[in-house]
Amino acid sequence: MDDARRLHVEVGGAGPALVLGHGFGGSARNFRGQARALGTRCRVVRFDARGHARSEAPADPAAYASEAFVADVGRVLDRVGARAAVIGGLSMGAGIALRFALAHPERVRALVLAAFPAGADQPGSYAAVAERFAERIERVGLDAAGAEFVWGPSSGLDAHAAALVRRGFLEHSAHAMAHVLRRVIAAQPSVAALAPLVARLRVPTLVVVGARDRLSLDASRAVAAAVPGAALVEIPEAGHLVNLARPDEFDAAVAAFLDAHAAEL
Repeated sequence: MDDARRLHVEVGGAGPALVLGHGFGGSARNFRGQARALGTRCRVVRFDARGHARSEAPADPAAYASEAFVADVGRVLDRVGARAAVIGGLSMGAGIALRFALAHPERVRALVLAAFPAGADQPGSYAAVAERFAERIERVGLDAAGAEFVWGPSSGLDAHAAALVRRGFLEHSAHAMAHVLRRVIAAQPSVAALAPLVARLRVPTLVVVGARDRLSLDASRAVAAAVPGAALVEIPEAGHLVNLARPDEFDAAVAAFLDAHAAEL
């Protein structure tokens, strides 16, 4: 996409469009498994968020306003020729998906919110430590800061998952990660603040979270309770990267949701 900021977009499968937005420090690669598993039911649209991986990483901090990430979802829909779609994402991607639904309800057929991000009111959340994380990136670089905040011993990731997360994280530009932390992650509203707005949503909604996700379990439960009629699936033995930790269970939950609402998509 060469209008506004250049975004890397991948599309596969056939049927109604399902857009999947990755989390902070991730990329479209994080949903390769879902593209394969769900491609017979829908057209899976994956993209690298601005500042991430193969998308443009502008130097200007203003380019990373959370509103710009929301607008990018609409740009992706326009690029793939979808007036409306199932909008989904994980962690940061889930937060952006919900904000897009609030800003553009006419373009959302359904929502899939995985590992919904907590706001700065939750101690230990990425939002609560975002400024400190950004400062560490600027001071010691992506690798050392990432080991401290993302894939280190306190992350709960096993060695294989930690290696995958590290490899993906180091694809990005340091300045972009710092800007995203300050402008998007730190600005994530609490579910309590969002509740009066999401109570107006009238689209099928699936919330999926790992039962061991200390970052998002409470926020996911809260957002599922706040969205009218939302379904909540907690996947045992899974942490924050629920689609990577337990792909079969994650894919089954999303597939069942899509099948149940096929007439509305």
